[in-house]
Amino acid sequence: MTDGRRQAGFTLVEVLVALLLMAILSTFTWLALEGVLGAREASRQAIDRSTRLSTVLLQWQQDLQAVHDTELVPALTFDGQTLRITRRVDGGVALVAWSVRNGLWQRWAGPTFVRSLALQQAWLASQQFLGNEAGHLTVADGASEWQVYFHRGSDWSNAQSTGNVVTPAGPTGAVTGTREQLPNAVRVVITLQGQKLTRDIALGPNGQ
Repeated sequence: MTDGRRQAGFTLVEVLVALLLMAILSTFTWLALEGVLGAREASRQAIDRSTRLSTVLLQWQQDLQAVHDTELVPALTFDGQTLRITRRVDGGVALVAWSVRNGLWQRWAGPTFVRSLALQQAWLASQQFLGNEAGHLTVADGASEWQVYFHRGSDWSNAQSTGNVVTPAGPTGAVTGTREQLPNAVRVVITLQGQKLTRDIALGPNGQ
């Protein structure tokens, strides 16, 4: 005989329903947490890429603004794959090469040169670079559609086109040969990770 009062505790159905609700809530909580962590990681990666690209472009700017014409080798040339620069450094002149190969944007910097012959030999050797030589540093991947333009006079032109030719004179007044006059500025157009980047840099005042 019962007294009509409900016995204490939960039925099996109530326990199962409670467990199901807890599982659903746990799933939603985990998905939300996963979304937050994914967004945080994507944001961190974007910041890292932006910081690295800023560093690369700063180095690009510094190289161009330190261009120095030794009158021994071309101070600034682009062959469609590699941009070669002779630039001022502490104690002498360095040869720098920027290139795009196999989807990689690379920079190579040679030692400091104080002798004419060593600089000329390094410049000639740089024309045979494959991108795996010591000193090559990959600055960005996913690189393509690399093009460089020079600003001469009042117009931009393909860096591979012929510029103004000058005939400099040596210290004694003797003509030392002909060479192309340096441009006023350099424009790079490059696609990185599917995004086209354009940057204009004016050459330093002591380039010529």
